[in-house]
Amino acid sequence: MTGPLAGIRVLDLSRVVMGPLATQVLGDQGADVIMMEAKGGDTNRVMGPGPHPQLSGVALNMLRNKRSVDVDLTTARGRAVVHDVLRTCDVVVATMRPQALERLGLDYAAVRAIRPDVVYCQGQGYPLASERAHEPAYDDIIQAATGVSDVLARVSGTAGLFPTIFADKVCGLVMAQAVTAALVHRERTGQGQHVEVAMVQAMSAFMLAEHGSGAIPEPPVSAPGRPAAGYPRILSPERRPHPTLDGLVHIFPYRPVHYAALFAAAGREGAADDPRYVDQRATIANAESLYRDVRAVCATRTTQDWLDFCHAAGIPATRVASLQDLVDELPLAEHPVTGPYRVIPPMANFSATPASVRRPAPLIGEHTAEVIAEVARDRARDPSDPDPRLEAAP
Repeated sequence: MTGPLAGIRVLDLSRVVMGPLATQVLGDQGADVIMMEAKGGDTNRVMGPGPHPQLSGVALNMLRNKRSVDVDLTTARGRAVVHDVLRTCDVVVATMRPQALERLGLDYAAVRAIRPDVVYCQGQGYPLASERAHEPAYDDIIQAATGVSDVLARVSGTAGLFPTIFADKVCGLVMAQAVTAALVHRERTGQGQHVEVAMVQAMSAFMLAEHGSGAIPEPPVSAPGRPAAGYPRILSPERRPHPTLDGLVHIFPYRPVHYAALFAAAGREGAADDPRYVDQRATIANAESLYRDVRAVCATRTTQDWLDFCHAAGIPATRVASLQDLVDELPLAEHPVTGPYRVIPPMANFSATPASVRRPAPLIGEHTAEVIAEVARDRARDPSDPDPRLEAAP
């Protein structure tokens, strides 16, 4: 087995995308991820079209590097199977609502009683210490609650949501990072711990990294006529790709010298002495008008002409890619049930311990008997286990 997390076993009690993305990252990095699924399987199995009733296009990558155990957590027998597997796990990732975890005996206190050094990562909408801890929360709700709708309204005039499950994916990556941080702590001290990722907290921090802006100092600081919160350059409606003679290009002259070179190449008089980009502070303050002028310049040449120029001048630029362009660049692999599919590469590359796709996405319960047999063998090698009972595989 390869990957920096080889030898780490993860019990996946998560659903939909946030938790499954976190465990996909952990699995890509070498962890043995065992996901507990009800008979009908998780929602991501039916998110959009796919080549099999249990494997949507989303699930083919979201569920890779995982083993599926089919359990009914509402029954004593199902919970017994989970507890037996739990004893062998280093990490638990859970995204059920707090009251559901408590009702099923799978909250942190109950899990810690079974595996004292466990790293237990719990993701939910709102902080456990808040009055809203038990409220349901999905990506749409969290986007609206954390300023996403506000910034879109400032740019377009209409409050909206990003056309991607933005909050789910950001928080899933936060969960994966938090798990690895807690594992480092356990390696040093032998102590497990409870890790909480409240979506509204994580996404608020994410959004305010730049959009806290002048509202962060106390008292707030803002330009005349502008709200203190919100980074003006990012909120400019002019910040978008530019039409060329034959398509679209996005050019981002980040430094003052970039603007001077771009406008000089377009034959603009006074390009070297324009006060709007005398320094970095000036380029930020004048972003709106500079974006408009860049758009006008781009319309005079082809996309490739501008890419060639920007490459030679060291100016950041790219052709505008479609979603299909991204898919077309992905490598092909063979799934044992569905046949060829496109593989989304792991998000990070490791030189010494490469991340990889070792297991294709499983069908529901595909590994139930296999995992239970492994747990039974582990217990047979450890006669000190206080609870020798193990339910037989179905």
